[in-house]
Amino acid sequence: MNHREELIRAFELLSTAKAMTEIYEANFKFVSKYVHATSRGHEAIQIAIGTRLLPQDFLSAYYRDDALLLAIGMRPFDLMLQLMAKKNDPFSGGRSYYSHPSLKDLDKPKIPHQSSATGMQAIPSTGIAMGIQYKEKINLDQNEDSQKPIVVCSLGDASITEGEVAEAFHMASLKQLPILYLIQDNQWDISAHASEIRRGDAIDYIKGFPGIEYISIDGTEYEQCAHAAEMAINYIRKNRKPFLLHAKVPLLNHHTSGVRKEWYRDDLEKESKKDPFPKLQELLKLNGISNDQINEISQAAFKKVEDDFLLAKEEEDPTPQDLYTHDYAPTPIKEESGDRSPFQGEEKVMVDCALFAVEELMRKHPECLLYGQDVGKRLGGVFREAATLAQKFGDDRVFNTPIQEAFIVGSTVGMSAVGLKPIVEVQFADYIWPGLNQLFTEVARSCYLTNGKYPVSMILRVPIGAYGSGGPYHSSSVESVVLNIKGVKVVYPSNGADLKGLMKAAYYDPNPVVIFEHKGLYWSKVPGTDAAKGIMPDEDYILPLGKANIVLETNEEIAKKENTLSIITYGMGVHWSLNAAKSFPNKIEIIDLRTLEPLDTNTIYTSVKKNGRCLVVTEETINNSFAQTLAGRIQENCFEYLDAPVRTIGSKNLPAIPLNSILEQEMVLNAEKVKLEIESLLQY
Repeated sequence: MNHREELIRAFELLSTAKAMTEIYEANFKFVSKYVHATSRGHEAIQIAIGTRLLPQDFLSAYYRDDALLLAIGMRPFDLMLQLMAKKNDPFSGGRSYYSHPSLKDLDKPKIPHQSSATGMQAIPSTGIAMGIQYKEKINLDQNEDSQKPIVVCSLGDASITEGEVAEAFHMASLKQLPILYLIQDNQWDISAHASEIRRGDAIDYIKGFPGIEYISIDGTEYEQCAHAAEMAINYIRKNRKPFLLHAKVPLLNHHTSGVRKEWYRDDLEKESKKDPFPKLQELLKLNGISNDQINEISQAAFKKVEDDFLLAKEEEDPTPQDLYTHDYAPTPIKEESGDRSPFQGEEKVMVDCALFAVEELMRKHPECLLYGQDVGKRLGGVFREAATLAQKFGDDRVFNTPIQEAFIVGSTVGMSAVGLKPIVEVQFADYIWPGLNQLFTEVARSCYLTNGKYPVSMILRVPIGAYGSGGPYHSSSVESVVLNIKGVKVVYPSNGADLKGLMKAAYYDPNPVVIFEHKGLYWSKVPGTDAAKGIMPDEDYILPLGKANIVLETNEEIAKKENTLSIITYGMGVHWSLNAAKSFPNKIEIIDLRTLEPLDTNTIYTSVKKNGRCLVVTEETINNSFAQTLAGRIQENCFEYLDAPVRTIGSKNLPAIPLNSILEQEMVLNAEKVKLEIESLLQY
């Protein structure tokens, strides 16, 4: 395409985006049913970037990028289907906001899940770049095109004040990743002006991250935009290093349909003079294109948009049944397989079972890699759960990350999008909190909000629980918090064999899986936890998620004649319950849940209906816990079979576990406390 043709194409796209804004405003009462924003004022830089992207590239757009989406080949009709939340919306099937795309078309750049939280796409998109780099290093890249793929992460300037954007910049700088950060600076953060909320702009900020090249341009001058886009993209393709392009643009339309410009802005007249539309018109004239041709292009674009709008209005809405699809991608692991207790197998502690599971997966699958805090070769994890792996597989596959839990968790979205399977770690459950935003906003929702196009295939390992004077910052239980995030599977094993089998199942599951690994069970050093050790299963052993285990069973005939009790528990609770049950022979049935989501309700309800009494045992504080919720579900589904109310027992309802061992013992559950509760419930 020559220069003149490029200018005409750019004007067609700008005219289309402008027409969409005008038609939306003319039909405001109809389209404002669902919140939307437009690119008005930002079009020139978006078009310059979008027209230079290739099918092998990746794009993380933000909610004002409809001109960019047009530039990569989307039709107005496509965008309008999302605007109106129609059934055939190509991005989310009516589930997500306008200009929150997800795309896997062969002829266009790939777009993973785009959330609405400000700046949150920075971490997943940087994860994509990290995945591309990894695949290139180990020759996993199947791209035959001589032009290597890049990632474009589009952000508003106000988003750079988000801490998670800083984490992304830091990692791009540290690892020298092939990513372009496009910063569109319109000086507004909803109603807060830049002068109120930030000291400098993106250029000032990026100087704190050495190794990221940068340039600032007038984002309303198309030729300047085109030159900068060409330069930046070519630089990344060739050098495989990060670049930040800061484009100053006006916001000519409303912030969103829900926050109208006339409510708070006093700069509209001044900003309208920066409109890229008349500027591009003048540029066309300088290149020999007549007024008549310009008007013809503009009118044709308006007619096309108008026609698409009418067609989109008539499209089918989703049905109520459409709500229930793509919460998870289907898993191939349905049944237990392999040898759990091989002849002459070695007895191993729980942490070693996990270590061998990861090593076996990495030997078999080059797309498997492990990263997190202190998992590299010097230490191999603070619990030695990754010991020797970096030595065996190299620093590209097993590596330390900065202290950035949000990045550790959120980067898996990008890694998964390029076909990798990351296993990541946070050091303690207490430190998961900075990662929850990414887990909730990006990881858990990706499959559902992309209509199944981008399930996030990852494993998040989380050491958890009290293990002897760990104190308030190394002893917490957080499973209830994570279980409130829908779209994530949650595993909590009580022994090494289960952990290895569940780890294998989690790897082959195409969905995100959080594995809670109790620190007190890792080496069975806590009294009464010898049962966590055992013969390590064979390499081919797989234990499907969602199947509980009956670790102690009551006799059905005895249960009919005498008071018996079902204990429903998991993790350390299994060992407390086993030790407590010794005082009540043939009276106690213990169900080890193993997986908290999905939950094996059939095994639970069958046990409770047989025994008529139920105790739910957890290490968490009781109030508002998963255990309490589970007790309610049991009560609801087994009420007519119960001879006593379902009870829960766990740690005291206090903010933190104290450091002092006497106070810790008072707060945390143990076998003796479980024994007393069993005695009381059997006598009810």
